[in-house]
Amino acid sequence: MNSPIAETQGDIDTDIDNDNLNPFTMILPQDNDANHATPQQQQQQLYFLQSINTNVVIRQLPSQGLSFQLWPAATVLVTLLDNTRGGLTSPFSDLLKCREKGVGESLPLRILELGSGTGVVGIAAAAILGAKVTVTDLPHVLPNIQFNVDANSQVLEKQTGVVDVAALSWGENQDMEAVGRDYDLILGSDVVYHDHLYEPLIETLRFFLLGGGKKIAFVMAHLRRWKKESVFFKRAKKLFDVQIIHTEPPSNGSRIGVVVYLFTAKR
Repeated sequence: MNSPIAETQGDIDTDIDNDNLNPFTMILPQDNDANHATPQQQQQQLYFLQSINTNVVIRQLPSQGLSFQLWPAATVLVTLLDNTRGGLTSPFSDLLKCREKGVGESLPLRILELGSGTGVVGIAAAAILGAKVTVTDLPHVLPNIQFNVDANSQVLEKQTGVVDVAALSWGENQDMEAVGRDYDLILGSDVVYHDHLYEPLIETLRFFLLGGGKKIAFVMAHLRRWKKESVFFKRAKKLFDVQIIHTEPPSNGSRIGVVVYLFTAKR
Protein backbone atom coordinates (compact mmCIF):
# COMPACT_ATOMS: atom_id res chain seq x y z
CA MET A 1 0.00 0.00 0.00
CA ASN A 2 1.32 3.40 -0.94
CA SER A 3 1.92 5.93 1.83
CA PRO A 4 0.93 9.59 1.44
CA ILE A 5 3.43 11.50 -0.67
CA ALA A 6 5.69 13.07 1.92
CA GLU A 7 8.23 15.77 1.28
CA THR A 8 10.47 16.47 4.26
CA GLN A 9 12.95 19.44 5.09
CA GLY A 10 0.77 -9.56 14.16
CA ASP A 11 0.28 -11.29 16.89
CA ILE A 12 -0.66 -9.12 19.86
CA ASP A 13 1.58 -10.98 22.29
CA THR A 14 4.57 -11.72 20.06
CA ASP A 15 7.87 -10.76 21.71
CA ILE A 16 10.34 -8.59 19.83
CA ASP A 17 14.06 -8.65 20.55
CA ASN A 18 14.74 -5.25 22.11
CA ASP A 19 18.45 -5.43 21.31
CA ASN A 20 17.72 -5.24 17.60
CA LEU A 21 15.23 -2.38 17.78
CA ASN A 22 16.11 1.21 18.46
CA PRO A 23 12.87 3.17 18.93
CA PHE A 24 14.55 6.44 18.13
CA THR A 25 15.64 5.26 14.68
CA MET A 26 12.08 4.15 13.91
CA ILE A 27 10.76 7.71 13.86
CA LEU A 28 11.98 10.69 11.91
CA PRO A 29 15.45 12.07 12.76
CA GLN A 30 15.52 14.26 15.81
CA ASP A 31 17.78 16.93 17.22
CA ASN A 32 17.63 17.18 21.00
CA ASP A 33 20.48 19.66 21.38
CA ALA A 34 18.36 22.78 21.19
CA ASN A 35 15.98 23.93 23.89
CA HIS A 36 14.01 26.16 21.54
CA ALA A 37 13.15 25.67 17.90
CA THR A 38 14.50 28.17 15.40
CA PRO A 39 13.27 28.41 11.81
CA GLN A 40 16.24 26.25 10.80
CA GLN A 41 15.21 23.54 13.29
CA GLN A 42 11.64 23.33 12.06
CA GLN A 43 10.68 20.68 9.55
CA GLN A 44 7.68 20.74 7.28
CA GLN A 45 6.11 17.67 5.78
CA LEU A 46 3.47 17.57 3.06
CA TYR A 47 0.86 14.83 2.84
CA PHE A 48 -0.90 14.56 -0.50
CA LEU A 49 -4.43 13.31 0.09
CA GLN A 50 -5.46 11.68 -3.15
CA SER A 51 -9.14 11.38 -2.25
CA ILE A 52 -9.55 15.15 -2.04
CA ASN A 53 -6.66 16.08 -4.35
CA THR A 54 -4.94 18.40 -1.93
CA ASN A 55 -2.04 18.66 0.51
CA VAL A 56 -1.94 19.11 4.23
CA VAL A 57 1.21 20.60 5.69
CA ILE A 58 2.56 19.65 9.10
CA ARG A 59 5.23 21.44 11.10
CA GLN A 60 7.56 19.32 13.20
CA LEU A 61 9.80 20.64 15.97
CA PRO A 62 12.24 17.75 16.53
CA SER A 63 14.28 19.59 19.16
CA GLN A 64 11.19 19.87 21.37
CA GLY A 65 10.77 16.13 21.89
CA LEU A 66 8.94 13.06 20.62
CA SER A 67 5.48 14.64 20.71
CA PHE A 68 6.54 17.18 18.09
CA GLN A 69 7.58 14.63 15.45
CA LEU A 70 5.77 12.47 12.92
CA TRP A 71 5.69 8.76 13.73
CA PRO A 72 5.22 5.85 11.28
CA ALA A 73 1.86 4.74 12.63
CA ALA A 74 0.34 8.17 11.98
CA THR A 75 1.23 7.91 8.31
CA VAL A 76 -0.50 4.53 8.09
CA LEU A 77 -3.73 5.92 9.60
CA VAL A 78 -3.68 8.86 7.19
CA THR A 79 -3.28 6.46 4.26
CA LEU A 80 -6.14 4.23 5.42
CA LEU A 81 -8.42 7.23 5.91
CA ASP A 82 -7.50 8.50 2.45
CA ASN A 83 -8.24 5.08 0.93
CA THR A 84 -11.65 5.03 2.60
CA ARG A 85 -12.90 8.13 0.81
CA GLY A 86 -10.95 7.21 -2.31
CA GLY A 87 -13.01 4.06 -2.73
CA LEU A 88 -10.18 1.65 -1.96
CA THR A 89 -10.39 -1.20 0.53
CA SER A 90 -9.93 0.10 4.07
CA PRO A 91 -10.74 -1.19 7.55
CA PHE A 92 -12.44 2.16 8.17
CA SER A 93 -15.11 1.57 5.53
CA ASP A 94 -17.62 -0.03 7.91
CA LEU A 95 -16.68 2.15 10.87
CA LEU A 96 -16.98 5.59 9.35
CA LYS A 97 -20.66 6.07 8.72
CA CYS A 98 -22.55 9.28 9.38
CA ARG A 99 -25.34 9.17 11.92
CA GLU A 100 -28.75 9.64 10.40
CA LYS A 101 -30.36 12.91 11.35
CA GLY A 102 -33.37 12.73 9.07
CA VAL A 103 -34.39 12.07 5.51
CA GLY A 104 -31.58 13.17 3.23
CA GLU A 105 -29.61 14.68 6.09
CA SER A 106 -26.77 13.45 8.27
CA LEU A 107 -24.59 14.78 11.03
CA PRO A 108 -20.83 14.89 10.47
CA LEU A 109 -18.77 12.21 12.12
CA ARG A 110 -17.43 13.18 15.53
CA ILE A 111 -13.92 11.88 16.10
CA LEU A 112 -11.60 12.09 19.11
CA GLU A 113 -7.85 11.63 18.74
CA LEU A 114 -5.72 10.67 21.74
CA GLY A 115 -2.07 11.68 21.95
CA SER A 116 -2.30 13.72 18.76
CA GLY A 117 1.33 14.89 18.66
CA THR A 118 1.58 17.05 15.54
CA GLY A 119 -2.14 16.65 14.86
CA VAL A 120 -1.68 15.14 11.40
CA VAL A 121 -4.16 12.26 11.87
CA GLY A 122 -6.93 14.46 13.23
CA ILE A 123 -6.38 17.14 10.60
CA ALA A 124 -6.38 14.56 7.81
CA ALA A 125 -9.50 12.87 9.21
CA ALA A 126 -11.37 16.19 9.31
CA ALA A 127 -10.33 17.10 5.78
CA ILE A 128 -10.94 13.68 4.21
CA LEU A 129 -14.22 12.91 5.95
CA GLY A 130 -15.63 16.38 6.55
CA ALA A 131 -15.64 15.37 10.20
CA LYS A 132 -15.67 17.31 13.46
CA VAL A 133 -12.48 16.19 15.17
CA THR A 134 -11.18 16.94 18.65
CA VAL A 135 -7.41 16.48 18.81
CA THR A 136 -5.88 16.14 22.27
CA ASP A 137 -2.52 16.00 23.96
CA LEU A 138 -0.67 17.47 26.93
CA PRO A 139 -0.88 21.27 27.33
CA HIS A 140 2.68 22.00 26.20
CA VAL A 141 2.07 20.18 22.89
CA LEU A 142 -1.09 22.09 21.98
CA PRO A 143 0.45 25.30 20.52
CA ASN A 144 2.15 23.34 17.74
CA ILE A 145 -1.02 21.36 17.04
CA GLN A 146 -2.96 24.63 16.82
CA PHE A 147 -0.29 26.01 14.48
CA ASN A 148 -0.81 23.01 12.18
CA VAL A 149 -4.60 23.31 12.35
CA ASP A 150 -4.37 26.99 11.41
CA ALA A 151 -1.92 26.22 8.60
CA ASN A 152 -4.51 23.92 7.05
CA SER A 153 -7.56 26.07 7.74
CA GLN A 154 -8.38 26.65 4.07
CA VAL A 155 -8.30 22.94 3.29
CA LEU A 156 -10.50 22.18 6.30
CA GLU A 157 -12.99 24.89 5.40
CA LYS A 158 -13.24 23.69 1.81
CA GLN A 159 -13.93 20.13 2.97
CA THR A 160 -16.30 21.26 5.78
CA GLY A 161 -13.97 19.70 8.34
CA VAL A 162 -13.57 21.15 11.82
CA VAL A 163 -10.69 20.55 14.23
CA ASP A 164 -10.82 21.56 17.89
CA VAL A 165 -7.71 21.39 20.07
CA ALA A 166 -8.02 20.34 23.71
CA ALA A 167 -5.82 19.29 26.61
CA LEU A 168 -6.25 15.71 27.76
CA SER A 169 -3.99 14.02 30.27
CA TRP A 170 -4.82 10.32 30.21
CA GLY A 171 -6.66 9.09 33.26
CA GLU A 172 -7.57 12.60 34.45
CA ASN A 173 -11.34 12.66 34.96
CA GLN A 174 -11.58 16.44 34.72
CA ASP A 175 -9.93 16.47 31.29
CA MET A 176 -12.00 13.55 30.04
CA GLU A 177 -15.25 15.06 31.24
CA ALA A 178 -14.31 18.34 29.57
CA VAL A 179 -13.98 16.78 26.09
CA GLY A 180 -17.13 14.70 26.61
CA ARG A 181 -18.20 11.31 25.28
CA ASP A 182 -20.19 12.29 22.20
CA TYR A 183 -17.98 10.65 19.59
CA ASP A 184 -18.44 8.09 16.86
CA LEU A 185 -14.82 7.02 16.73
CA ILE A 186 -11.58 7.41 18.68
CA LEU A 187 -8.17 7.34 16.96
CA GLY A 188 -4.64 6.91 18.27
CA SER A 189 -1.24 6.26 16.72
CA ASP A 190 1.91 5.12 18.52
CA VAL A 191 0.32 5.85 21.89
CA VAL A 192 1.65 2.66 23.56
CA TYR A 193 5.20 3.76 24.19
CA HIS A 194 6.01 4.72 27.79
CA ASP A 195 5.13 1.91 30.21
CA HIS A 196 4.15 4.32 33.00
CA LEU A 197 1.33 5.51 30.74
CA TYR A 198 -0.16 2.08 30.06
CA GLU A 199 -2.58 2.24 32.98
CA PRO A 200 -3.64 5.88 32.40
CA LEU A 201 -4.33 5.00 28.76
CA ILE A 202 -6.38 1.97 29.83
CA GLU A 203 -8.39 4.18 32.20
CA THR A 204 -8.97 6.68 29.40
CA LEU A 205 -10.22 3.96 27.08
CA ARG A 206 -12.42 2.63 29.87
CA PHE A 207 -13.96 6.10 30.27
CA PHE A 208 -14.77 6.54 26.58
CA LEU A 209 -15.54 2.97 25.50
CA LEU A 210 -17.30 1.69 28.61
CA GLY A 211 -18.48 4.79 30.44
CA GLY A 212 -21.38 5.85 28.24
CA GLY A 213 -24.39 4.26 26.65
CA LYS A 214 -23.12 4.69 23.10
CA LYS A 215 -20.97 2.10 21.36
CA ILE A 216 -17.67 3.70 20.37
CA ALA A 217 -14.69 2.06 18.66
CA PHE A 218 -11.03 2.88 19.22
CA VAL A 219 -8.73 2.39 16.24
CA MET A 220 -5.06 2.33 17.18
CA ALA A 221 -2.10 2.12 14.82
CA HIS A 222 0.98 0.77 16.55
CA LEU A 223 4.59 -0.04 15.71
CA ARG A 224 5.92 -2.60 18.17
CA ARG A 225 9.18 -1.63 19.87
CA TRP A 226 9.36 -3.28 23.29
CA LYS A 227 8.63 -6.72 24.74
CA LYS A 228 6.98 -5.00 27.70
CA GLU A 229 4.18 -3.70 25.45
CA SER A 230 2.53 -7.12 25.79
CA VAL A 231 1.57 -5.98 29.33
CA PHE A 232 -0.64 -3.27 27.87
CA PHE A 233 -2.36 -5.60 25.41
CA LYS A 234 -2.98 -8.30 28.02
CA ARG A 235 -4.54 -5.73 30.32
CA ALA A 236 -6.61 -4.24 27.50
CA LYS A 237 -7.94 -7.64 26.43
CA LYS A 238 -9.45 -8.14 29.88
CA LEU A 239 -11.67 -5.09 29.35
CA PHE A 240 -12.13 -4.84 25.59
CA ASP A 241 -12.44 -6.95 22.49
CA VAL A 242 -9.16 -6.32 20.69
CA GLN A 243 -8.62 -7.43 17.12
CA ILE A 244 -6.13 -6.73 14.35
CA ILE A 245 -7.82 -5.09 11.37
CA HIS A 246 -4.80 -4.16 9.27
CA THR A 247 -1.11 -5.04 9.02
CA GLU A 248 1.27 -2.81 7.12
CA PRO A 249 4.36 -4.46 5.57
CA PRO A 250 7.72 -3.40 7.08
CA SER A 251 9.43 -0.44 5.42
CA ASN A 252 12.74 1.40 5.56
CA GLY A 253 14.65 -1.75 6.50
CA SER A 254 12.56 -2.41 9.61
CA ARG A 255 11.84 -5.99 10.69
CA ILE A 256 8.24 -5.19 11.59
CA GLY A 257 5.41 -3.11 10.21
CA VAL A 258 2.63 -1.03 11.70
CA VAL A 259 -0.36 -2.99 13.00
CA VAL A 260 -3.82 -1.42 13.32
CA TYR A 261 -6.03 -2.65 16.16
CA LEU A 262 -9.73 -2.24 16.84
CA PHE A 263 -10.83 -1.91 20.49
CA THR A 264 -14.52 -2.23 21.37
CA ALA A 265 -16.48 -2.92 24.54
CA LYS A 266 -16.69 -6.64 25.32
CA ARG A 267 -19.91 -8.18 24.10
